[in-house]
Amino acid sequence: MNRGTAVVAGGSIAGLCAAGVLARHFEKVIVLERDQLPPNAEHRRGVPQSKHPHFLLNSGRRAIGEIFPGFEDALIAAGGMLLMPSMDAAYCENDGWAPRKRGSMTMVYSSRVLIERVLRDMARRFPAIELREGTTVTGLLSVDGGTPTGHITGVEHRTADGDVTRIPADLVVDALGRGSSTVDWLAADGWPTPPEKTLDAKVTYTSRWYDLPPTAQRPTAWWWKHLIITPTQNPDNHPAEHDFLSNFFPIEGDRAIVCLGSWGIPMPRDVEAFESAADRVRATAFGAAARACTPTSPVHLTRSTGNKWRRFDLLDTPPTGLVCIGDSICAFNPFYAQGMSSAARSALILGDMLREYDVCDAAFFRKFLTRQKRSLAVPWMLAMARDQAYDFATGTELPPRWRRRIAARLSWPLFNAINAASREDAYVERTFAEVFNLDKSLRRLAADPRFWYGVARYKLRQRLGRTVIPGGFDQHRDPPATDYTDYTGYTDYAT
Repeated sequence: MNRGTAVVAGGSIAGLCAAGVLARHFEKVIVLERDQLPPNAEHRRGVPQSKHPHFLLNSGRRAIGEIFPGFEDALIAAGGMLLMPSMDAAYCENDGWAPRKRGSMTMVYSSRVLIERVLRDMARRFPAIELREGTTVTGLLSVDGGTPTGHITGVEHRTADGDVTRIPADLVVDALGRGSSTVDWLAADGWPTPPEKTLDAKVTYTSRWYDLPPTAQRPTAWWWKHLIITPTQNPDNHPAEHDFLSNFFPIEGDRAIVCLGSWGIPMPRDVEAFESAADRVRATAFGAAARACTPTSPVHLTRSTGNKWRRFDLLDTPPTGLVCIGDSICAFNPFYAQGMSSAARSALILGDMLREYDVCDAAFFRKFLTRQKRSLAVPWMLAMARDQAYDFATGTELPPRWRRRIAARLSWPLFNAINAASREDAYVERTFAEVFNLDKSLRRLAADPRFWYGVARYKLRQRLGRTVIPGGFDQHRDPPATDYTDYTGYTDYAT
């Protein structure tokens, strides 16, 4: 059933995914974007986070592929790289470099700006979608605000020329991101402010872009494409950089984004401080890799990283005619790479609802909010599990201090134990990959006896010296290139 007009506020990834879904159900889909959209993969003012690494989780890849068939092939054709992290990434955990081994998880590596450009190109092929650039949404149109019959009837926007125009719409999607003013507009029209869940673990991260050396000039030790260095768990005195989560993240065009991030630690803001910090990261290969590359950007710093969930589902009379997706409803700590995938999953839920319901009435929007809540609860619980551990964290979701202390003491050791067990237990590896990629909830993982049996069995074998695959390779040396996929007994492969 084709409906009339839908308006999407925001032309980033969440907005484009929503538009791709709506184009199958509405005669016209108008996307209003404040920026002038670049024809190529370029940064723009409205997406400052594009200067940092972005992971598209497997559930997000599938969701976008359903909305835009052929998306993954198009992203790879544009320069994205399909890699297997367990084989193509060198991972330094607390005890040193992890062994290299085939796993069940793959990932397409690219920049955020390339993902957006590919999605824009695919969205423009839909006859129903109209992208209006240089257009700022300034308000919502509504009737009977805050009452059981209250609903959104359209949007007000300002063009690049300064003209203010109103667009009537049968459905409005808010994809305006963290800075969305929708809650304020709704309050002005009589709706109550939705409750908010918040948790800010004071995450700050800083990034710089580099060109890789020509292939023939790269060090022989560079078998890897991606370097990840996790925070140390050594309680002894050490440089602050040992507490960083550090990424040497490959993107299209033989480039990399070098990213340093931390919980609650001031981060370098200028080039000199950034380069010095990269040299002090505890795995020496990290700083050496950055020095071997050619910098092409200044240092980009982001501190707007708190988790925030606007609980429209808890309102007695949520507005009909309005759907919020992406960061406008639930924003996550970007460390966990959940934002793009969560937005695409919400767009798929909207598509399912439009197929099921002939009329977008109050029951439609109530049901959508219920389904969206279940979807968002999966990444939200993962974000809370780590960010609740810090004494300096603030927000509504702080657990009792005793629970925070337990989380602080156990979270990284447990994460490392799971990673180690994954090397020798295919069930543990596959199950944890499903949780990481939002295909399985943390609650289901916690209740899975087979998973925890696998972790406990590995730890026992480790204590008895009976593990098969070696690990903990010296972090002051290059990560070992040996493929341990079919390894059945110990040989000294340290390099």
